[in-house]
Amino acid sequence: MLVVDRASRSDAAAAIRRVQRVHRFAKCMDSRYRIPIIGIRFGFDSVIGLVPGLGDAVTALTATWLLRQAVQLGVPNSVLVKMIANIVIDLSVGVVPVVGDVFDLFWKSNLRNVKLLEEHLLTIDV
Repeated sequence: MLVVDRASRSDAAAAIRRVQRVHRFAKCMDSRYRIPIIGIRFGFDSVIGLVPGLGDAVTALTATWLLRQAVQLGVPNSVLVKMIANIVIDLSVGVVPVVGDVFDLFWKSNLRNVKLLEEHLLTIDV
């Protein structure tokens, strides 16, 4: 019985560390920096997205890492579909010159996906 309890604690600790990594990643991609005076936050997603065509594809690809972490944490398909939709919306609007760059400042798909992940994890019965 003690072995199971230790395993459960170990699994829980690993899941917490994974969620913390995912949260740090999302913050770095979507809100790492702040524009002084106006206070808008942006991250590497907005900066990389400035590269025409390729930038948005790269940021969508990096967003799939977060999606993979959610799969490994056992997030149900209904939540994964919402997460994929956030990535697709970010990619689809992001490819439009200028409009996509402004949209990236406000959409923040990675932070939205972390919120979905955390909301799901908080509803799990232990």
